[in-house]
Amino acid sequence: MFGAYSKPAAGGKRSAGGDAATAGAGEPRVSDGYARALLATLGYAADEIRSGPAEAHPALAAAATGLMALTGYAGVPPVAPPGHLAACARGALAALRTLAGDHGDAPALALVDGATLLGERAAVLGLERRGTTSAGGYCRLVPARDGWLAINLPRADDLAMVPAWLEATPATDPWPAIAGAVAGRRVRALVARARLLGLAVAIAAPPPPAAPPWCRLAAVGRRRVPPPARPPFVVDLSALWAGPLAGDLLARAGARVVKVESSRRPDGARSGPAAFFDLLNGGKESVALDFAAAAGRSALMALLARADIVIESSRPRAMHQLGIDPAALVRTRPGLTWISITAYGRRGAAGGWIGFGDDAAAAAGLAYATGRRAGGTTPLFCGDAVADPLTGMHAAAAALAAYRRGGGVLAALTLRDVAAHVLAFGPEPAAAAVRLLPGRRRAAAWEVVADGVAAPILPPRARSAEWRARPLGADTEAVLKEIHVR
Repeated sequence: MFGAYSKPAAGGKRSAGGDAATAGAGEPRVSDGYARALLATLGYAADEIRSGPAEAHPALAAAATGLMALTGYAGVPPVAPPGHLAACARGALAALRTLAGDHGDAPALALVDGATLLGERAAVLGLERRGTTSAGGYCRLVPARDGWLAINLPRADDLAMVPAWLEATPATDPWPAIAGAVAGRRVRALVARARLLGLAVAIAAPPPPAAPPWCRLAAVGRRRVPPPARPPFVVDLSALWAGPLAGDLLARAGARVVKVESSRRPDGARSGPAAFFDLLNGGKESVALDFAAAAGRSALMALLARADIVIESSRPRAMHQLGIDPAALVRTRPGLTWISITAYGRRGAAGGWIGFGDDAAAAAGLAYATGRRAGGTTPLFCGDAVADPLTGMHAAAAALAAYRRGGGVLAALTLRDVAAHVLAFGPEPAAAAVRLLPGRRRAAAWEVVADGVAAPILPPRARSAEWRARPLGADTEAVLKEIHVR
């Protein structure tokens, strides 16, 4: 990512799809190789990442962390996910811990298992695998004339736009009508029209022939020289999952994180399960501002002027409507690190596309690869919106790496590209067998057998929240007073 910004330190390696030290079959520690690859891309040597004993087969890791329990159809054997998702998630956290070094809150960050984060929301919500329907229930894989679509309709406004999209009025249950209307049409035309209407629809295509970069430099400014030795001050403007997770991980790495929300339209995750919101936002201060008022926008600009790191997950036009140009801020404010998280990109038409974790993962090729892994031609959902937690982990590493070098970057991550990059890392693992646990007749009691090792397929699990999230705006007055805003 920082290739044009700073050369990798001695010993670092670049890799679009996998670390040369771990790409061969039988080599140990894919997670270590992935951590090294991330650090090298960020311009850091990976001397502190030392390979330990060889890791278990990827299917065993997926079985132990709940990822496999969330992949495939209900009531039949789960499917071993493609690639090395669990190992790469652990590698991303290993890279972050290395970057945090002595500055990090060691216990808070050391206790986080990247692979477990992939199924954390499912554990809190009690979600299960559903084949061509996402674990969360809002996204479905639907066949069209020349391919498959991932259609994500999580909001009431999305359902209201379906008649305009398909030029048909669905019944109370829209999905049968959607399936019928989509069946005879071409995927590209359907996606183009859906995106014009602000719907999260993507083609469930094969993985790209070459892994895309997981992060891109959208703008470069001036660094702070020398870089600050203190923990960073982070303004978290993001919502839902990926961005808030990045903020949580930075807080665990020692940063001070202030979550800034619109008082009129706060983070939609506040209306979901409190336990999940606490996990992502429990270590942050809460500031609520009226962005429609001049005073609110002025206070926001004052916060941005104080920030070392900004995390946002909006489409570019949302920032522009607030009078904020992230690229201009990075170029004019020495030391600022701005992390932009989108579904599909910041530039061109992609800058206006709506997307969420499930459809972005399908666009990255994960649903296609999972279906092939199951031995069929029907794409299948893998895990629960895994593009979100994967992107959150990568975003935290990118933010801390840039800050440690003095900032001055606008780093752009997309859910689709992070998922595609992870999927392409390392060799495709050998097949694993799934069977009922000996002596058990319940359909849910499965075990996986790989490399001569049998292990039960466990449900996803979640961390215990150390802190409760602050009420909306609980810290507004104190924070604004601190930065001298009336």
